[in-house]
Amino acid sequence: MSELDQIVDSFEVEGGVRQIVPLGEGHINSTFKVDIENGMSAYVLQKINHAIFQDVDLLQDNIKRITDHIRAKLIENKEADIDRKTLTIVPARDGKLYHFDGENYWRMMLLITDSYTLDVVSPESAYCAGQAFGEFQRLLSDLPGEPLGETIPDFHNMEFRLKQFREAVAADPVHRLGQVADLVDEIERRASEMCICQVLFSEGKLPKRINHCDTKVNNMLFDKEGNVLCVIDLDTVMPGFVVSDIGDFMRTAGNTGKEDDEELDRVSFNMEIYRAYTAGYLEVATKFLTPVEIGLLPFGAKLMTYMQLVRFLTDYLNGDVYYKIHYPEHNLQRSKAQFKLLLSIEDNYREMQLFVNDLER
Repeated sequence: MSELDQIVDSFEVEGGVRQIVPLGEGHINSTFKVDIENGMSAYVLQKINHAIFQDVDLLQDNIKRITDHIRAKLIENKEADIDRKTLTIVPARDGKLYHFDGENYWRMMLLITDSYTLDVVSPESAYCAGQAFGEFQRLLSDLPGEPLGETIPDFHNMEFRLKQFREAVAADPVHRLGQVADLVDEIERRASEMCICQVLFSEGKLPKRINHCDTKVNNMLFDKEGNVLCVIDLDTVMPGFVVSDIGDFMRTAGNTGKEDDEELDRVSFNMEIYRAYTAGYLEVATKFLTPVEIGLLPFGAKLMTYMQLVRFLTDYLNGDVYYKIHYPEHNLQRSKAQFKLLLSIEDNYREMQLFVNDLER
């Protein structure tokens, strides 16, 4: 019996393993498809990246609470084919939600068959994504009990990211500050505005809700007819501001260039994608958002692009210790591309606000 066979055998799986093959191209967790001899079920086996998700009990408990609550809502609404509309955790034989083999942490889920993901964003898929992530937040808006734990503490905390940035500027450990003084000034010039969510939260004017925190179009499953089945990749689901989720999608899908584009002329903000996602999102989200949250939705695109600029430049100043780089100036080029995108968002910002106002009316 192979090592992976032994790991599968530690979970409550009925039948012997027929084959185990790699699944997908995830950047965080190693993922495999497990086919069973009886052919009745297939499973997803994942090795959890413990360096990133250091509290595996909290991580798996979050996901169990999320999926159980969504399942209960689907049952309440008399939905059909529920096992294809939310993830199903397969427990280990010892009753835990994961298996520890002495070195690595593993988890299993049912595979949602006859489904696919998208990697290229069109206005049509952006609209579907807006609806799906809005519905995901709506379903979890009344999750009972204590708030979900933070699987990555301070992940989207702008004040924390600026603190890290300023520490890197002050230390300048690899003597790169002189090359990026202009970018540092641009970041500081916008710093107060970019912390407005934390200010409004402290004043009781902006709530925290359950966010996905990785709102990419390939984190949804579609059926063969092109309908959204469910939102997947729930590792980063935790409390936050809704502007972060819409902003995270806009930063990636709304960029006409690449995140590290060396031709900055190719980098601009795609208003067509913005309109499509925002329309789909607000079709659902107006049922539970406050007027303050709706008014801040366009700000999300600025916030998350700025935050990623800060993170890339922080890593460059620190000597490239966090993000994998492919050449010495890679984080600097990423920073320049994010700043170019930010400038384009700022140029379109008034139009973005007017579009939300029109939808709200």
